[in-house]
Amino acid sequence: MSNGTLTRKLGFWSALALAVGTTIGSGIFVSVGEVAGASGTPMISILAWLIGGLIAIPQMMVLGELSTAYPENGSGYVYLKKAGWRPFAFLYGWAAFWALDPPSIAIMALALVSYVAIFFPFFAGLAGKLLAVCIILAITALHYRSVKDGGAFQVFITAVKVIPFVIVIVLGFLYMNPGYFAYTPPAGGNAGGSLIGGISATTWAYTGMASICFMAGEFRNPGKVLPRALISSVLIIMLLYTALSVSVTGLMPFDRLMSSDAALSEAVSLIPGLSGMASSFIAITAIIVIFGSLSSCIMFQPRLEYAMAKDGLFFKRFARVHPKYETPSFSIIVQVSYACLLVFLTDLTTLLGYFTLIQLVINILDFVSVYKCRKNEDYNPVYRMPMWRITTILAILGAAWLAWGTFTWAPVEGMIAALVVIVTGLPVYFYWEKRNRLTRKQEPGAPITQ
Repeated sequence: MSNGTLTRKLGFWSALALAVGTTIGSGIFVSVGEVAGASGTPMISILAWLIGGLIAIPQMMVLGELSTAYPENGSGYVYLKKAGWRPFAFLYGWAAFWALDPPSIAIMALALVSYVAIFFPFFAGLAGKLLAVCIILAITALHYRSVKDGGAFQVFITAVKVIPFVIVIVLGFLYMNPGYFAYTPPAGGNAGGSLIGGISATTWAYTGMASICFMAGEFRNPGKVLPRALISSVLIIMLLYTALSVSVTGLMPFDRLMSSDAALSEAVSLIPGLSGMASSFIAITAIIVIFGSLSSCIMFQPRLEYAMAKDGLFFKRFARVHPKYETPSFSIIVQVSYACLLVFLTDLTTLLGYFTLIQLVINILDFVSVYKCRKNEDYNPVYRMPMWRITTILAILGAAWLAWGTFTWAPVEGMIAALVVIVTGLPVYFYWEKRNRLTRKQEPGAPITQ
């Protein structure tokens, strides 16, 4: 029976699968072409994928240290709180709940259905939305009933989703045309300065590995599991993406690759034996990939509100742990119900993009928080990153780069979205803090939340 808290039932492979499975999403199907177009030449494009992964390593090292110092559910919320920045910690969770996490579940479910409709066209319109809701509820049932079974499923689905990419990589290396790597841009082009553009185009493809920090309180031996899983996931994904870039570049003329909106699909169509089934192959791959990412999001996202509710900074019932299944049952139900409602709305992708800016800015504060947390008496991480000052600076610069790219995409909308989060969130924060102070006065023996 549960004692009111979540227990440690997950191991290294679940952590690795969750990190890899969350990161490898539907974006990779178009990112290969986008990175090629931003890079300008084949070798710079491949190098961009490699450097993009290297940039993520310092960020995972910082999170590895913070997560082993405070192996609790909640990820960035916990680190900001421990740094003494409770308002920022609250806004982190406030924005995630209302404008980021449930919307992302709805968007992925709808994207999955769009690929299912290729085989079953009647899943369009209302029928497609109803199917999206059914998929969400089916995955939720698994993660609601057992975190251990959910972790095992995540290992399975992540292994399955990697297989199609490995097939493309192997066949691409077998049938590639080495001459395609000799492409030179037209006279007057400025390919030499496009490495930064190429790296920028890869950054979104490398986000998601930090998802395991939201469940840090549910991993056995977190001091070893979390840093190993964080850093291993970067290396695995970097290897996969770089090899995929080499494979696709060798399969199709680079000028065609740069202008492609579906680079992976076009590359598969050029592989002997797969040309007649390229669209079906990519559609099935996309269904598996999105299904895995959707599963991981439903698994880890409710842990943030659970952690906030335990601190009295969110609705109290979100801290409820199911007495039999030992999962944050109420948090899961509410988030998924909200996501199902959002399935029936439109233009969620644009909304998600606008509100992402404030989340990225707060992510930067996550990395900055290590400076403050290292001064705390309770800061005793099992893993300590090498050259921590330099590593932290590199992590901050990488996160700032992504935030700047998001800001330039929609500066006004991003600022308005950030203002909405602050204006709606701060009054609620101060209300809950006032209520917490009153509660502590009524119960002198109660511990004070740090």
